Amino acid sequence: MWSRLQSAWARRREAQALRRHAIPDELWQLTLLRYPFLAQRSPADLAELRRLSSLFLASKEFHGVGDFIVSDEVALAVAAQACLPVLKLGLSWYDSFVGIVMHADEVLAQREYMDEDGIVHQFEEALAGEAMEGGPLMLTWTAVNHNDPADLAASLDEGIFNVVIHEFAHVIDMRDGFADGSPPMAEAADRERWLDVMDGQWQNFCQRVDAGEDTLIDPYGAESPEEFFAVAVEAFFVAPREMRQEEPALYALLSGFFLQDPAA
Repeated sequence: MWSRLQSAWARRREAQALRRHAIPDELWQLTLLRYPFLAQRSPADLAELRRLSSLFLASKEFHGVGDFIVSDEVALAVAAQACLPVLKLGLSWYDSFVGIVMHADEVLAQREYMDEDGIVHQFEEALAGEAMEGGPLMLTWTAVNHNDPADLAASLDEGIFNVVIHEFAHVIDMRDGFADGSPPMAEAADRERWLDVMDGQWQNFCQRVDAGEDTLIDPYGAESPEEFFAVAVEAFFVAPREMRQEEPALYALLSGFFLQDPAA
């Protein structure tokens, strides 16, 4: 009885959220035009993506920094792309945070590190986005709106770039508390297979980058396993057919985890 009551309450709450955050048809179509890799999905996928986007908007809080205004257009651009990786996994993968901070342009973050001699070095790093455990998540509209077809054509040679999918891939990775390029998995056998395949793929990728080869996956992935995972997820969703051709083993691994086959 209690379980049925909980389910009924959850359904009513979801229905209310969907009504309050219903996405107008014109705005939805504009978003699909802006991000063609979304529009290429099946009607069933698009219907579910639209539903999840409404629930995402109901559960997250957007904050514009300075004079930047988070319009409905901006919020939906983030929501639709963020929900694509969890289309089959569910929004619970993003339960660890609420706030999304939006800047108009790239942010200069103050960084420091200590070298082997104990000397602390300070520097500035330009950020297009940043995901932190527990949130908030930061994005810049200039990077989110990086969607011109010419940009995509160029990125097929220079490395796919999608800041929203990249940062939300980090959120998925950090669900177990660690950013290590290995998202949490229920079965030990699945995790062992993941580590075996991903490590080999990363080592091969680093060798290609060091050799100066052009890669579909952003060369930034050579920085670390966690960055490799994030940029690989970008390519998987933005240019799936090209990725399946260039990196079939990695594509199959991500397809199994995300329960999606976007190249199909």
